[in-house]
Amino acid sequence: MSRIGKSPIAIPAGVTVEVKDAVVTVKGKLGELTQEYSDIAVKVEDGQVIVERSSDAKDLRSKHGLYRSLINNMIVGVSEGFTKELELVGVGYRASNQGQKLDLALGFSHNIVLDIVPEVTLETVSEKGKNPIVKLTSPDKQLLGQVAAKIRSFRKPEPYKGKGIKFVGEVLRRKAGKSA
Repeated sequence: MSRIGKSPIAIPAGVTVEVKDAVVTVKGKLGELTQEYSDIAVKVEDGQVIVERSSDAKDLRSKHGLYRSLINNMIVGVSEGFTKELELVGVGYRASNQGQKLDLALGFSHNIVLDIVPEVTLETVSEKGKNPIVKLTSPDKQLLGQVAAKIRSFRKPEPYKGKGIKFVGEVLRRKAGKSA
């Protein structure tokens, strides 16, 4: 049996979970998230969410752990939220925002202006002597990762000097470069 799928999910105070017509709805202080599911059973009992499957078929085993993880991420998201921080490493790399518009100067001939979806909160931090940081916060982990990956794709870190957009705490594999 799936080790992830069989462990129940505790529902914290202030969070409500509803299961209706193959859709799980989770409401909390940071918002409301929904997730459709199929082929498995989801039950809410005694302040816990339990995900069960009917047989040991391969696709059911994989969906068992998947939906348990998705529902857990929804519960953590509406109660605590998720944050990702991106660091701009490079001379002249800058980030600023006006509301939900992110303005990136990444060494191209023009600045990149990106509209961030309203579900994701955007904040930029620029201190003198330090690399600019873009902070993204959202209750939806999947959407947050997608937006962060889109921003990172504009200038991925290169292996020689490490210039580019990287996640804070990310360890890059560095190369030696040419030897004279």
